[in-house]
Amino acid sequence: METPPSTPDRIPVNIITGFLGSGKTSAVLNLLKQKPPEEHWAILVNEFGEIGVDQSLMQGHSVTHHGVAILEVPGGCMCCAAGLPMQMALSQLLFLGTPDRLLIEPTGLGHPVEVLQTLYSEAYRESLEVQSTVTLIDARSAANERHANHASFVQQLWIADVILANKKDLYSSHELALIEDLVQQHCDRDIAIYPTEQGNIDLALITQPTAWIPTTGKPHHAKPNYTLAADRALPDCGYIGALNSADGFESVGWRFSADKLFDYPKVFDFLKQLQVDRAKAVFITERGIYGYNLAGTTLSEIEIDDCPESRIEIIAERIEADWELALLDCLLSD
Repeated sequence: METPPSTPDRIPVNIITGFLGSGKTSAVLNLLKQKPPEEHWAILVNEFGEIGVDQSLMQGHSVTHHGVAILEVPGGCMCCAAGLPMQMALSQLLFLGTPDRLLIEPTGLGHPVEVLQTLYSEAYRESLEVQSTVTLIDARSAANERHANHASFVQQLWIADVILANKKDLYSSHELALIEDLVQQHCDRDIAIYPTEQGNIDLALITQPTAWIPTTGKPHHAKPNYTLAADRALPDCGYIGALNSADGFESVGWRFSADKLFDYPKVFDFLKQLQVDRAKAVFITERGIYGYNLAGTTLSEIEIDDCPESRIEIIAERIEADWELALLDCLLSD
C-alpha cells in the first residue's frame, strides 16, 4: 500500500504501545510536557476492561489541562467489530477540532497492527500521517514467558519504530539483553532500543514517518448491540461491576457514584495486597481524590484535582471473588 506524501494538512499520529505495566501512560504524559504551548494535541486511550480509568488518571495531571483533548475507548481492543469503536472515537476527536498531533495508546492486550491498518484505511489516509510508533517494554516482562510469548507482545515489537526499555532502574544488563534478543527475533528491520526510566522519551524521536508497511488481516469481533459498563447508568445501589476476558487474561472493574466516599487507608491497603498483572484506579476519599497505578508489585499514587466518580480496573490471570466485598468494606458509612 502506498503511503501519501507528508503534507502540512495531515495530522501526525503516533501509537504509544506496550504490554501490561510497561509505562505507556507515563510516556504519553512525558510527551505532553514537551508539547509546544501554541499547539493543541489529542489523546485516544484504549483500555482492556469495561470501566475505563485512564482518562481520569490523565486528566488529573497539570500537563493535560491546556491544549489537550482526551478520549477513552474501554472494553477491549478498539479495532474489534471492523474497527468501528476506533472510527467513532477518531470522528469525535476530529469533530472537536483539528489537533496538531494525535497520540493513540492502545490497551496492552490489544491488536496494534489493526490500529495501524485503520489509520492507513481510505477513510484517514488523506487526513492522518502515521509517524513513529513507540513500543515500551519492561525488561522484566521479557523474562516472563507468559508475557514474551503473548501474541500482543510480539505484535508490539513487530510494528515498533522506537523501543523504550523502560524502568531501567529495576532490571539488570542480562534482562536488557533479553529485550535485544526478542527484537532480533521478531523485528524484520533495525530498531533503536533506548533504556529509560518513567517513560521518558524525547519528542524528536516520534516525528519521523513510520517504517511499518500495512498488510491486510481479518478483524476481531466484539459483542453486537452491547452497552459497556462505562456507559451505563449507575443502579440505585450506587455502583456497578463488569468482567472481560481475552487472550488468556481476565479483567474486572467497578464504578462508584461520587457520593460514595472511600476510606483512604483501607483503599491503599487493598491495592497494596493485590497480586495481579495490572490495576488502575481513581478513588474519592475523605482525604481527597487519588489516582493509583499498580504494575506487578509497584504501586504509585498521585493526587488529582477532580473526577466524576470512583473507578477501578484489575487485570489478572484469575479474578478473585472476594475483591468486590473487600472494596465495599473500604467505603465510609453514609
